Amino acid sequence: MSGSTAPAPAPLPEPPVAVWRALRRPLRFLGSWWPLRCWAYLGSGFVLGYGVLCALALLLGLGVLLAVAGIGLVLLAGALAGAVPLGELERRRLRWAEPEPVADPHTSLAGAGAGAWLRTRLRERATWREFGYALLFGPVFGAAGFGVLALLALSLLLVVSPVIVWALAPEPVMLIPGEAVAGPLEALGGTAVGVAGLVLAAYAAALVTGAQVKTARMLLGPREEDARVLELTRSRVRLVEAFEAERRRIERDLHDGAQQQLVALSMTLGLAELELRRAAGAEGAGGTTGADGADGAAVLVRRAREEAKLALAQLRDLVRGMHPQVLTDHGLAAAVAEVALRHPVPVTVDLQVPRLPEPVEVTAYFTVTEALANAAKHSGASRVAVAGRVEGGRLTLTVTDDGRGGADPGAGAGLAGLADRVAMLRGRLTVSSPVGGPTRLRVEVPCSG
Repeated sequence: MSGSTAPAPAPLPEPPVAVWRALRRPLRFLGSWWPLRCWAYLGSGFVLGYGVLCALALLLGLGVLLAVAGIGLVLLAGALAGAVPLGELERRRLRWAEPEPVADPHTSLAGAGAGAWLRTRLRERATWREFGYALLFGPVFGAAGFGVLALLALSLLLVVSPVIVWALAPEPVMLIPGEAVAGPLEALGGTAVGVAGLVLAAYAAALVTGAQVKTARMLLGPREEDARVLELTRSRVRLVEAFEAERRRIERDLHDGAQQQLVALSMTLGLAELELRRAAGAEGAGGTTGADGADGAAVLVRRAREEAKLALAQLRDLVRGMHPQVLTDHGLAAAVAEVALRHPVPVTVDLQVPRLPEPVEVTAYFTVTEALANAAKHSGASRVAVAGRVEGGRLTLTVTDDGRGGADPGAGAGLAGLADRVAMLRGRLTVSSPVGGPTRLRVEVPCSG
């Protein structure tokens, strides 16, 4: 019996580096906050990087010298384990220059002792990658950051050189070695050079920052081979449980809703039948109650019709919740717009998306509807915004509300279920919900489905 193996899914495309994307519009980049953010990122990295370099040099040097005594192995293990908190610090510091967070690649060791923690971390590939990042941090990125900051400092001095010349007069000031500047007006040439230097320092900072972001993503984030199998297994287990819960919910809705209405309809029709028989018997006997019986039967039939309409409406709502017809006929934007019209909180929808593969549209639709339901139930929001675009072959959705915030993805099955659904399409879901709000849910799914 022959069989075929499904091809392995392609890895999720890495999102573009934000600072490099901003650099595509050079003039707008210079007028934004990006240069200041890059300078601050490189400045803090220069200080931290050379501190890490000194610590590693000390630990590794002493570790090699004292290896014969046995103490050196402890120092070498300490140097390696020290890369773990450095990696966590760098993932947090990266948010200064990159809005897309880098996930922690390590397995959770909540409640583990120090020995178990150290043994597990030393066996993880992620720890060794973080150690490699620590080795690059000071000599490479620290040195590059120092060069950019030196250029920035020199450019700032040249920009204010007329003020310096004026303040130090009549003392001679030399912008070029061996040539004194006669006065502030003559120093304006230095100002022009300083402005050009600031522009160059801004672009250089962006290039160096982007390179460090790329390196940090590669060395400090999770790898496909480290986490994909385990995460997909967990996701599928959670999805099976979610599908079973959904099956029980549909069964309960049918039992408590439409089934009860249909039972009531059956009983009402039975009473109507009895009334009609009485009316027919009274009319045949020449009684005067035939008309009254017919009127009573008509009332019962009218009530039965209303109950039938209610049962049909409940069944219609149930089927629409399972898969709305408007999603099949008109696509994601129309389906989300219809949900927004029925939502108790005002919702603005800005979905500039074409028709997408059915799995992508279904996943995106249920993600948005669940996020809107959470906003209505828990956030206390006064407005919600839904936006979506397709860029680089990937659908990006954001749902933002102005509620109280504090949403915890680990506190319940709702957000975890959405993350599992998105993960099945090799996508990702991120939630930002600081206390006090706003809450922002972001979904990225490759449009290949």
